[in-house]
Amino acid sequence: MEAGNRVALVLGGGGARSAYQAGFLRYIAKRLPHFKFSILSGTSAGAINAVQLARHQGNLQECVEDLWKLWEGLTMDQVIEANTGSLAGTVARWGLRLLSGGSSFSPTTRGLVDTTPLKNFLTRETNCLPNGKIPGIEENILRGRLHSLAITTTDYSTGRSVTWIHGNKTSEWNRTYRAGVETKIRLDHIMASSSIPMVFPAVKIGDSWHGDGGVRQTTPLSPAMHLGADKILAISTRSLPADMLPETGPAQGYPPPAQVAGVLMNAIFLDALEFDAATTQRFNALLNKLPEEDHCGLRPVDLLTARPSEDLGVLAANFEPRLPGPFRFLERGLGTQETDSHDLLSLLMFQPEYIEALLSLGESDAKQRADEVIPFLTGDRTAKVLT
Repeated sequence: MEAGNRVALVLGGGGARSAYQAGFLRYIAKRLPHFKFSILSGTSAGAINAVQLARHQGNLQECVEDLWKLWEGLTMDQVIEANTGSLAGTVARWGLRLLSGGSSFSPTTRGLVDTTPLKNFLTRETNCLPNGKIPGIEENILRGRLHSLAITTTDYSTGRSVTWIHGNKTSEWNRTYRAGVETKIRLDHIMASSSIPMVFPAVKIGDSWHGDGGVRQTTPLSPAMHLGADKILAISTRSLPADMLPETGPAQGYPPPAQVAGVLMNAIFLDALEFDAATTQRFNALLNKLPEEDHCGLRPVDLLTARPSEDLGVLAANFEPRLPGPFRFLERGLGTQETDSHDLLSLLMFQPEYIEALLSLGESDAKQRADEVIPFLTGDRTAKVLT
């Protein structure tokens, strides 16, 4: 995996939507069972996928089959406490907190839901040790099967985006409100990166509380570039309209909380990858026109961005009636039935039928783009940016 031939896989966030990534990778693994991604970079739920691939000791097909099974077997009660008592208790604590005026006697609130089930689930799936170490990552790096793993979180104390790097001879970096820090990736890094703001509780790493990496990650391709990627396959969980412009229509009344939250979640988790990919295209075009001595230390990086062919929010709405009763009652209270936008719902829809649909869609989309994806990874084409 020497420099000059490093292929990175960048997996963005999206909550339950990230099952789509497992489906997309499954087709690739079937076609290229022994292919190796040198660099794995994950944020939010994409961090879970990245760690699963980084720790596995088998070939790519075996790795992805296990990742597929992880998502295929996932249920809502393995992610959050979705029973009536737990949800009612959380709502009551938040209500008392808001009405107390910041009193020291007000109850502690850390997220709208309890994610202890997710921590227990990931502990089992990753064979996590009592000290939080995840077996397999270090072994794959030492054997040269993997160059580096990068997981991004948001430091709520400083507002910085922190990329935690577990790799071989990697270098740290410091930029405005973002940094790369060498460490040994542990379960807390995954839980922190996956902690959807306000919904999932933050996780303490060192002396600071960390949450979802998408909050301040304005350049999601940057970690892979810092780590020496020559090519990047980035798998987004957001579809784009065919004409690249959002549909417009008459206002349907004041937007309910679910619609506002959906727009915010898209801005946090999904939009940054699109902006960063567009910037990378422009830089590549510019660098290719300049002599190498004028590159100012920059270099073109080959990029392919994969996206769902269907709107995953619309897809989620089809399965909403099958959610557990207490959770369905709570999300409908936020106005999910009062809007045509179901983006917030799609992030939290850890429902087996929806997950299965995402897995199938991902695999189907990869198959449809096989003529682009496979040559891109294997190098059997002239380097250029594909989106």
